[in-house]
Amino acid sequence: MVPHLITALTGPINELEQRILDSMPAIERWFRLEWMEHTPPFYSSVDIRNAGFKLAPVDTNLFPGGWNNLTDEMLPLAVQAAMAAIEKICPEARNLLIIPENHSRNTFYLANVAQLVRIFNMAGLHVRVGSVSPDIKKTTTIELPHGERVVLEPVIRTRHRLGLKHFDPCTILLNNDLSAGAPGILEELYEQYLLPPLHAGWSVRRKSRHFQSYEEVAKRFGKMLGIDPWLINPLFTRAEGVDFNEGLGMEELRAAVDATLTKVRRKYKEYGINEKPFVIVKADNGTYGMGIMTVRDAKELDGLNRKTRNKMAVIKDGQPVHDVIVQEGVLTQERVHQAVAEPVVYMMDRYVVGGFYRMHAERGTDENLNAPGASFVPLAFEHSTRLPQPGARPGASAPNRFYMYGVVARLAMLAASYELEATDPEAEVYD
Repeated sequence: MVPHLITALTGPINELEQRILDSMPAIERWFRLEWMEHTPPFYSSVDIRNAGFKLAPVDTNLFPGGWNNLTDEMLPLAVQAAMAAIEKICPEARNLLIIPENHSRNTFYLANVAQLVRIFNMAGLHVRVGSVSPDIKKTTTIELPHGERVVLEPVIRTRHRLGLKHFDPCTILLNNDLSAGAPGILEELYEQYLLPPLHAGWSVRRKSRHFQSYEEVAKRFGKMLGIDPWLINPLFTRAEGVDFNEGLGMEELRAAVDATLTKVRRKYKEYGINEKPFVIVKADNGTYGMGIMTVRDAKELDGLNRKTRNKMAVIKDGQPVHDVIVQEGVLTQERVHQAVAEPVVYMMDRYVVGGFYRMHAERGTDENLNAPGASFVPLAFEHSTRLPQPGARPGASAPNRFYMYGVVARLAMLAASYELEATDPEAEVYD
């Protein structure tokens, strides 16, 4: 199913699709060479927006939840990718410990944990779920709506290892984005593989650094394909020292919004795009769709009401916001059942394993869709990412469109790989 696109079947996005299909062997070789030099994140998901004139990632998650939104048809791909990933890291692995988020009663989130358990079980591992939450003091079984259950057990720390009672894992999979910082119990685990590493957590990670890496990747990819990298890259800038409640740093934020809008206007003029540019202001260390607002004119920042200021001042786990990223807003011209939609692509190791459309009936084409009220429709990735159809009319073939989404998502994953190398505290520095 290709979602309904308002845009006509001609125009930049279809030319881009055609260019990507024509260059498929070169693109796959390019990725192969990149993965020889760089290690992909263990797993990731990427939010993509298709404006009809550009297609760009707007967020990359290195601790993806939402695995329960992948259909059963997508599971074989995920299991194969999990096998490849584990084999590379710890071929003799027998036991895998999953560390989930601490909000342990959210059944929708726990359905995602149950799906991860299923995937790694099928990949040939004994899998258990260990909580680092102080609230989990004994084995706790939580029943889920569809008859599944998740068993949470308190973790046990010995000298350099983490495990459970009678369970010693070789690999620990974090599904906890460490917004409030890495708990001491996860530090200095020198004898086990911790995936992703602690510096992938939001206590260290910054969106601005990720999109800086993505800009570099997009330029190199654009050069290879002979396209303007702007067609796949959202412009951005960063504003530091902002305090929404106290009104501090607002001058710098206004300047950043103005500068970004000016650059976008220039691009719209160059491509003859008749849309009103906007930017998304979001917490630089943000997650869960919190601390995000749409701004169409810098003047709007003068009259922020108390509700908006409160919403922007604090994110997940009560973390205060001081630095923000001002990102070019990418419209989404996709619709599923009349609701505005955006594709979210899921990857494990270097493979695209599936995805879904995040749709929101109450949001506009220029708003964040990762908000309460969003619903999910699976993408038909199972027969398609690897089987594009040469010769099909651009914009008319689901496999071709999904192949293009997969390419852009892998570019964002590669950028995450660059980003993790740049922030690795253990990295060896060569002069």
